[in-house]
This record gives sequence, structure tokens and C-alpha cells, in this order.
Amino acid sequence: MSRAPRPVSLRRLVALDGATRDAVPGKVWLVGAGPGDPELLTLKAARLIAAAGVIVHDGLVSAEILAMAAPGARLIDVAKRKNRHTLPQDDINRLLVAFARQGLDVVRLKGGDPFIFGRGGEELEECRAAGIDCEVVPGVTAALAASAAAGAPLTHRGLAQAVTFVTGHAAHGEPDLDWDHLAKANQTVVIYMGLTTAGRIAERLMDAGRAAATPALIVVNASRADEARYPTTLGALAGVAEGLSGPALLIVGEAMSLACASFETPAALAPQDDEQGGLRSVRHGEERGPSRASRTTQGRAAS
Repeated sequence: MSRAPRPVSLRRLVALDGATRDAVPGKVWLVGAGPGDPELLTLKAARLIAAAGVIVHDGLVSAEILAMAAPGARLIDVAKRKNRHTLPQDDINRLLVAFARQGLDVVRLKGGDPFIFGRGGEELEECRAAGIDCEVVPGVTAALAASAAAGAPLTHRGLAQAVTFVTGHAAHGEPDLDWDHLAKANQTVVIYMGLTTAGRIAERLMDAGRAAATPALIVVNASRADEARYPTTLGALAGVAEGLSGPALLIVGEAMSLACASFETPAALAPQDDEQGGLRSVRHGEERGPSRASRTTQGRAAS
């Protein structure tokens, strides 16, 4: 039986600014926890989680994965949410170094992959500057899980000769992206953290020449039991994103025409009847096998 995770309040942590006297420095592992499904965790990540004395984890790490920690491990939640950070990034960096200087082995457990918009590079630099041994363990990033579950390849010989990962969120305003490059046809653009900026992103891509009819897909909670998929078009992307919440990916490109093509959507989950051109949301793990006609209408977005 899985054990419930044991969160630790940061207010209870003391003596984190210096090394314990005579302590041999510990080590920091930056570990990718994958997109949420515990079966997508790597074997190495699972082994390190089970052995760690301290686990400093993001809010996107699932409870099932945290339950793999050893009984005596300290679990510290440093979740980041829009406009609400449990701990600023600079403090997280220092926290990792302080624990390691106390002789502890630390797992910094991050949703997805540490080096895909996970700020793992900043944490690695901090450890290096402090002389702390640090190792990176890659994880399955959300884009791979979302693409696989939806049956929509990120690259495809006839539809997408390249894939680019970008962020829809920047520290100060709109992300500085090469919109002209991203607007080229026959490539896939994956936007992390883009729900709230979906309208502006779609506008910039279309202004740069990407067709409004370009297929698109929004995936919320990729790989989890409550995953939902919304096939649409670039022109309708903003309207579909409005009102959605949770960890989400926006994926734009010709290959998204294949998204959810083999998934039946229960009527109770469909916002509108697709005979009216409405969008359907598709839940993870639902029964499959619609007819060829329904494949065409299901992928059609409202305009």
C-alpha cells in the first residue's frame, strides 16, 4: 500500500546557512519526476527517491511519486504557482546547497524534466559555485506524454520536420521569441505555461504568417487520470483556452490534425455537439474506436 507523503513546513527548518561542523558534504540530484503518471518515472529516479534523506519537490510532482520516499525522509514542498511562490527561486537554490553542506543527500524533484523550463540550470549553477556535487537525472517532459497519449506525433515525415519547445510565460511580460521562425509551416510548436497568454501567442503567430486553420491541441494534466484534450485550430485557440485551468500545454502544427483521431468522447464530456462544429474534450483512458466520419468531425474546431 502506498504511504501518504509527509510534507515539511519550511518554518521548521533551521541552521540552513552554514555547514554542520565536520560534516562531509552531501550531494544534490536534480531529478525529473516526469509528467505525473508514476509509471513514466525512470528507474534511476525511483531509486534515488527511495534513498534520499531530503526531497525538495515541486507542486506538480504527484502524490503517488512522493509516496515512494523512505519513511524517514523530509519532504519539502516549494511549489510555484502563478502569482504565488512558496519559496523564491534564489532561496530554493540556497536551500539545496545548505542541506548538502550539512552532509545530507538531497533530491530536487521536479515535474517533467529538470532542464525543460524547470530552472534546473540555475540550481545546477548554484551547486557548482558552492562546490557541491550535483547530478542531473532526466525525466519525461510533459510534451512527450501529451503527444503520445493523443496519438499526435511531434514530428512526422509528411507534416512536421521540426519541433520547438517555447514558454508562454516570461519573468517580465511577453516572452521574447522568434515569431517569424515559429510561424513557418510543417513544424510543431509546443508552448509550456501558455494558457493565460494563448490569445496573444495565437495572434503573434498569425501576424507572422501562420495560418489560422493550422491544427492545434490543448492538453491539461498530461498523463494523469484527469487528463483532458481539446483539439482546435490556431485561430480558435484563445477561445478554447479561456476558462481552462491546471497545468496545460498548447501544441500548434499540422501534425496535430492526428490528435485524438482514434478516441471516442463521451457525450457528457463534450461542451457542444460536434454536428454544430463544437469542441470536444477527451479524457485520458476513455474507450476508443469511432468511425472514420467521426474522426473528421471530432478534430474540427469551432470558429
